[in-house]
Amino acid sequence: MNSKKIDERTFDYALQIIELYKFLNAKNEYILSKQLLRSATSVGANVEEAQAAQSRKDFISKMSIASKEARESKYWLRLLDKSNYLNSFKQKEYLLNEVNVIINIITKIVKSTKENGI
Repeated sequence: MNSKKIDERTFDYALQIIELYKFLNAKNEYILSKQLLRSATSVGANVEEAQAAQSRKDFISKMSIASKEARESKYWLRLLDKSNYLNSFKQKEYLLNEVNVIINIITKIVKSTKENGI
């Protein structure tokens, strides 16, 4: 697995989501793309907020929100993919894979933080 930090990874993911949003808008798809844009860019924003958490509980809360937003963005990506909106988008496989990697990393961070009292 790539050794990028989660904050870098979610930032790069958000940049690709913005490109997908532009692509979908050019195809006159506005509703689902906006939902995806909001949830996917929120992942990195919550990871960033977690970096400045005031307590362990606050850190877990922010990272848990990031996890929920990543799962929501996965849903929108899957829906767009199955409805054939992503057929000609070059970064489709990257996004479908990367959202799973991000979910797994954030889940491990939350779980280990809870278990180890980090």
